[in-house]
Amino acid sequence: MHRYIQIEFQNISTEKSDILLAELIQVRFEGFEEGEDRLKAFIRESDFDETALKEIAERNKIPYHQTFIEDTNWNAVWESNFQPVIVDDFVAIRADFHEPIAGVEHDIVITPKMSFGTGHHATTYMMIQQMRKTNFTGKAVLDFGTGTGVLAVLAEKLGAKNILAIDNDDWSIANAAENIERNNCTRIKLEKTESLQEDEQFDIILANINRNVILDNFSSMIKKLSPEGIILLSGFMSEDEACILAEAGKFPLLFNGKTTDKGWICLRFTH
Repeated sequence: MHRYIQIEFQNISTEKSDILLAELIQVRFEGFEEGEDRLKAFIRESDFDETALKEIAERNKIPYHQTFIEDTNWNAVWESNFQPVIVDDFVAIRADFHEPIAGVEHDIVITPKMSFGTGHHATTYMMIQQMRKTNFTGKAVLDFGTGTGVLAVLAEKLGAKNILAIDNDDWSIANAAENIERNNCTRIKLEKTESLQEDEQFDIILANINRNVILDNFSSMIKKLSPEGIILLSGFMSEDEACILAEAGKFPLLFNGKTTDKGWICLRFTH
């Protein structure tokens, strides 16, 4: 059993919470609980870098409180705070202890554990909105950094012929496997990997992860993107747009626009 460290920031604005969340993702924090004026962040004890945390806190001039939390207790806390997410009239994301959501095209059940990607965060929400504008019928899809598997599940519901969902985190792989089965998906291949190794070409690539991972893997993703393929990128903030566009400019990509929400951004390109 793994022990986790909980870091709590109090009396902070929504804007500051978003900035902290983005920076904490970069140093391997993997679970978050956002309140009206606070943010709780969770990290496996073995992954914790106290120096990096102190630098983030000092740079943002925000004190924090540190406690330990057991793995089993975390799940109970997460479930007790999990509320359904509704993306327009398109998708509802809920736990199995919630009643089905009426009036949406797709109802997705996600077991609320620590994996990133329950739809609550703006980046996942925007990715889902962009997926609504995309034709998945008969397409090969890569979900890079699958987290809970929610985007892979939605891709299958939208008619993708096959989906490769990858992540480098054991917890995410286990949680995604559970969610794939719970949603009766049969066309998703789940794989734990540190890098892109498949020879397969993909018509659509979904990458909702973080700026550094996207930049480090941009070339590999584009090599796997089919001609006229679509790539959707999120997991970074508006101030990161310039460096992402600069990297994209090295490749034969057409920039199709962006969506922004609470300081976060989602970019769309066509090969």
